[in-house]
Amino acid sequence: MSRQATTGPTLHEARITAWRPLGAVAPTALADARGQLHHAAQVANAAAISLLPPAPDDSHTSFVWSAALGALVAREIPAPRPFRVALQVEALALTVLDLDDAPLARFPLDGHGRDDAVAWLQAWTTRAGGDGARVTMRRHFEIPGTAPDASHPWRLGDGAAFRELAAWYGNADALLRAFAASEPGAGPVRCWPHHFDIATLVDEGADAGGAKHTTGVGLSPGDDSYAEPYLYVGPYPYPRADALPALAAGHWHREGWVGAVLTGSEIVAASAPDAQARLATTFVSDAVAAVRALRAASR
Repeated sequence: MSRQATTGPTLHEARITAWRPLGAVAPTALADARGQLHHAAQVANAAAISLLPPAPDDSHTSFVWSAALGALVAREIPAPRPFRVALQVEALALTVLDLDDAPLARFPLDGHGRDDAVAWLQAWTTRAGGDGARVTMRRHFEIPGTAPDASHPWRLGDGAAFRELAAWYGNADALLRAFAASEPGAGPVRCWPHHFDIATLVDEGADAGGAKHTTGVGLSPGDDSYAEPYLYVGPYPYPRADALPALAAGHWHREGWVGAVLTGSEIVAASAPDAQARLATTFVSDAVAAVRALRAASR
């Protein structure tokens, strides 16, 4: 298996200057806000899923993080008046942007159900010259929980949990962009609406038998495996679970999938922002190195 030489600075050499302090809300107390946000994301990318040609890698469904807006931004809709839809995490609001990221319209989700949000998006799509009637919630995957409705609408509350989730996504984006810049085989940093993780996928080449190897590096905001945000380094194909080396930070997950994990609680325990950033950086660098050592040993 061969890889191109790294040409950019290593992750350890890159300083994550945009790191926001984490821990104002405990990582284990974010599940409700995360679930609401996950359902909001399904509306935010409804126009993209409904109107764009499907991409082989499903990237037409994905978001990028905008640090300036504190938002997950969906793909461009090529209407006569082109636009993108953003989900502003801290505010729990949908915002329509022009191609210069200037806001054109805004829909706060607090107090509304999904039908209200979809109707607003359909109306805006029509106003932009697109086919608003084609914008639906039909998609090729399902997510956990029940979508907000008139009886159980989105609730922003005091906003603290959503501010904390915005910090998690923003920090992860900064970390992953620094990592991807040091890795010639790394793909774009994207947030995926199915599992709601933000990640980059590194092409590690093929083995002697021609099998492709990849390493996913990302942040999940929490899921069935861990009820809190966590960083992960996920090799594929999976290495043998009985041959995993010790890690400088975090642990190996072995149930259902194999990968290195650093939980949000562990990151928050390093209370100072610089210490949190260093711990996250150390985890990613060490876990990626461990994965590559395992691959080399198995050749």
